[in-house]
Amino acid sequence: MTATADVDIALAVLRRGRDTVTPALRAAVARLDRASREQAAYHLGWIELDGTPGHGGGKAVRPALALLSAAAAGAPVQAGLPGAVAVELVHNFSLLHDDLMDGDTERRHRRTVWAHWGAPAAILTGDALLALAVEVLLEGGSPHAAPAARLLAATTRELIRGQAEDVAFERRSDVGVEECLSMAAGKTASLLATSAAIGSVLAGAPVGLTATLQTYGTELGMAFQLVDDLLGIWGDPAVTGKPVLSDLRSRKKSLPVTYAVHHGGTAGRELARWLAGAGEDGEAQLRRAAALVEDGGGRDWAAAEARRRIALGEKALAGADLPDGPRAELVALGRYLVDREF
Repeated sequence: MTATADVDIALAVLRRGRDTVTPALRAAVARLDRASREQAAYHLGWIELDGTPGHGGGKAVRPALALLSAAAAGAPVQAGLPGAVAVELVHNFSLLHDDLMDGDTERRHRRTVWAHWGAPAAILTGDALLALAVEVLLEGGSPHAAPAARLLAATTRELIRGQAEDVAFERRSDVGVEECLSMAAGKTASLLATSAAIGSVLAGAPVGLTATLQTYGTELGMAFQLVDDLLGIWGDPAVTGKPVLSDLRSRKKSLPVTYAVHHGGTAGRELARWLAGAGEDGEAQLRRAAALVEDGGGRDWAAAEARRRIALGEKALAGADLPDGPRAELVALGRYLVDREF
């Protein structure tokens, strides 16, 4: 299959996922109290600050994976709908809290919830979305709702572990590559793994198939984070919604940075000294830091590791007994997400 065909399939999958999940997601959010409902609707891109209609939110990757996982188990896509809504709610719970913890005042070129309504609002709205996710799963009508809810709860705990480690890394100068990979496995890959499997759980699929889908989602999640870290340094602000060199501005110990520090020789040692410094840096210093990451091998390693991870995920799918259509769509979606420009 050509790269163009992969992109076309992936975009169709994402569009179908958004069209399927949005009405159910809106119905779930409508249950919240007035303030939380307004803030969640704004965060999700449904409305603007003045209450006028918004232009939509993110790609809805996680709901698309949840719906695909139901199809991969041979069930109707609708069987995965409660799971699709739930993983999107958990994802947005984490984003609301992340924005506050990171001090980010913009997301996708718009004010963040905490920046406009204050920190308590962002905390409470995020908590409301998390509670709503469990409620949606348990009332979805599947006889397998309890195992799905248990999986989501364990995933949220793992997501929080990764986030806690990410915060702790900010105060350390000795973060290793393996630690950084473990953090990414919790913060990013855990929810993508569950997204890629929760529809199959709701459909009552065999344990082996669910495990395969989780493996695929884990590898996709690791690849996704590696690419995200590359975009955090070299990405186009018009695409990422972040300022150029944004991760270096905050001296974030991302995967390419950590790799370069530990394996980059002279460039890595200079980079480590810069990371340990304090104070504001101008554009020239930030570009020098980006060059050090590249000279230290961080950029090439992260790109290669992302492609290795997605290949491992595809290998897991290739050995599984699942319909050809969902398999091809999972592969195309993964390639599209990993082949983002960086």
